Amino acid sequence: MNIQAILEEKLSTLKPTYLEVINESGNHNVPAGSQSHFKVVVVCPDFANLRPVQRHRRVYELCADELDGPIHALSLHLYSIEEWSAQGQTAVKSPPCRGGSKFKRED
Repeated sequence: MNIQAILEEKLSTLKPTYLEVINESGNHNVPAGSQSHFKVVVVCPDFANLRPVQRHRRVYELCADELDGPIHALSLHLYSIEEWSAQGQTAVKSPPCRGGSKFKRED
Protein backbone atom coordinates (compact mmCIF):
# COMPACT_ATOMS: atom_id res chain seq x y z
CA MET A 1 0.00 0.00 0.00
CA ASN A 2 1.52 3.35 -1.04
CA ILE A 3 0.18 5.91 1.43
CA GLN A 4 1.73 8.81 -0.49
CA ALA A 5 -0.20 7.91 -3.66
CA ILE A 6 -3.42 7.51 -1.68
CA LEU A 7 -2.97 10.96 -0.12
CA GLU A 8 -2.22 12.51 -3.53
CA GLU A 9 -5.36 10.94 -5.02
CA LYS A 10 -7.61 12.07 -2.18
CA LEU A 11 -6.17 15.59 -2.03
CA SER A 12 -6.50 16.02 -5.79
CA THR A 13 -10.27 16.14 -5.26
CA LEU A 14 -9.70 19.65 -3.85
CA LYS A 15 -8.69 20.66 -7.40
CA PRO A 16 -5.45 22.28 -6.25
CA THR A 17 -3.28 24.42 -8.48
CA TYR A 18 -0.29 22.92 -6.65
CA LEU A 19 -0.08 19.69 -4.67
CA GLU A 20 2.96 18.08 -3.09
CA VAL A 21 2.98 15.11 -0.72
CA ILE A 22 6.38 14.34 0.75
CA ASN A 23 7.17 11.22 2.76
CA GLU A 24 9.39 12.53 5.56
CA SER A 25 9.44 9.26 7.49
CA GLY A 26 13.14 8.78 6.76
CA ASN A 27 13.88 11.94 8.76
CA HIS A 28 12.45 10.38 11.92
CA ASN A 29 13.22 7.54 14.28
CA VAL A 30 11.19 4.93 12.38
CA PRO A 31 12.02 1.66 10.59
CA ALA A 32 13.43 1.94 7.06
CA GLY A 33 10.71 2.13 4.40
CA SER A 34 8.12 3.56 6.79
CA GLN A 35 5.20 5.59 5.49
CA SER A 36 4.11 7.35 8.66
CA HIS A 37 5.30 10.99 8.53
CA PHE A 38 4.12 13.21 5.68
CA LYS A 39 4.34 16.84 4.69
CA VAL A 40 1.50 18.08 2.51
CA VAL A 41 1.51 21.32 0.52
CA VAL A 42 -1.79 22.28 -1.10
CA VAL A 43 -2.56 25.49 -2.98
CA CYS A 44 -6.25 25.78 -3.69
CA PRO A 45 -8.45 28.64 -4.91
CA ASP A 46 -11.18 27.59 -2.46
CA PHE A 47 -8.85 28.18 0.49
CA ALA A 48 -9.15 31.96 -0.01
CA ASN A 49 -12.59 31.81 1.59
CA LEU A 50 -11.62 29.54 4.48
CA ARG A 51 -9.90 30.16 7.80
CA PRO A 52 -6.85 27.95 8.48
CA VAL A 53 -8.78 25.64 10.81
CA GLN A 54 -11.44 25.13 8.13
CA ARG A 55 -8.74 24.23 5.59
CA HIS A 56 -7.27 21.68 8.00
CA ARG A 57 -10.69 20.16 8.65
CA ARG A 58 -11.25 19.62 4.92
CA VAL A 59 -7.95 17.79 4.62
CA TYR A 60 -8.58 15.76 7.78
CA GLU A 61 -11.99 14.69 6.44
CA LEU A 62 -10.48 13.55 3.15
CA CYS A 63 -7.65 11.64 4.84
CA ALA A 64 -9.58 10.29 7.84
CA ASP A 65 -8.87 6.61 7.12
CA GLU A 66 -5.13 7.16 6.80
CA LEU A 67 -5.01 9.36 9.91
CA ASP A 68 -6.84 6.64 11.81
CA GLY A 69 -4.30 4.05 10.71
CA PRO A 70 -0.84 4.22 9.21
CA ILE A 71 -0.12 7.96 9.43
CA HIS A 72 1.57 9.09 12.62
CA ALA A 73 2.28 12.72 11.64
CA LEU A 74 0.82 14.96 8.96
CA SER A 75 2.33 18.41 8.49
CA LEU A 76 -0.12 20.61 6.59
CA HIS A 77 0.84 23.68 4.57
CA LEU A 78 -2.40 24.93 3.03
CA TYR A 79 -2.45 28.12 0.98
CA SER A 80 -4.74 30.21 -1.16
CA ILE A 81 -3.28 31.21 -4.52
CA GLU A 82 -2.58 34.73 -3.20
CA GLU A 83 -0.82 33.45 -0.07
CA TRP A 84 1.28 31.05 -2.14
CA SER A 85 2.34 33.84 -4.51
CA ALA A 86 3.10 36.23 -1.64
CA GLN A 87 5.61 33.82 -0.13
CA GLY A 88 7.40 33.07 -3.36
CA GLN A 89 5.61 29.78 -4.11
CA THR A 90 7.66 27.99 -1.46
CA ALA A 91 6.46 26.07 1.57
CA VAL A 92 8.10 26.31 4.97
CA LYS A 93 10.95 23.83 5.32
CA SER A 94 10.51 21.06 7.85
CA PRO A 95 12.73 21.32 10.93
CA PRO A 96 15.13 18.46 11.61
CA CYS A 97 13.78 15.69 13.79
CA ARG A 98 14.90 16.01 17.38
CA GLY A 99 15.25 12.25 17.57
CA GLY A 100 12.31 11.21 19.73
CA SER A 101 13.61 8.39 21.85
CA LYS A 102 17.03 8.39 20.12
CA PHE A 103 18.50 10.89 22.55
CA LYS A 104 18.49 11.16 26.29
CA ARG A 105 16.50 14.15 27.52
CA GLU A 106 18.19 16.80 29.57
CA ASP A 107 15.84 18.26 32.17
